[in-house]
Amino acid sequence: MSADRIKELEKLIEDLKSRMPAHSIPPRMIEELERLEDDLAEALASANSR
Repeated sequence: MSADRIKELEKLIEDLKSRMPAHSIPPRMIEELERLEDDLAEALASANSR
């Protein structure tokens, strides 16, 4: 994956975290955050293996 994809994922994670309420976070948002973080980890691993 490219550096652009990594930056995009980081931005999406930052945006999602900024929209999360302090309490009673909807499960949908937690699932989305986990998915984005997994995608980011995969992208970073792919970039580091080159």
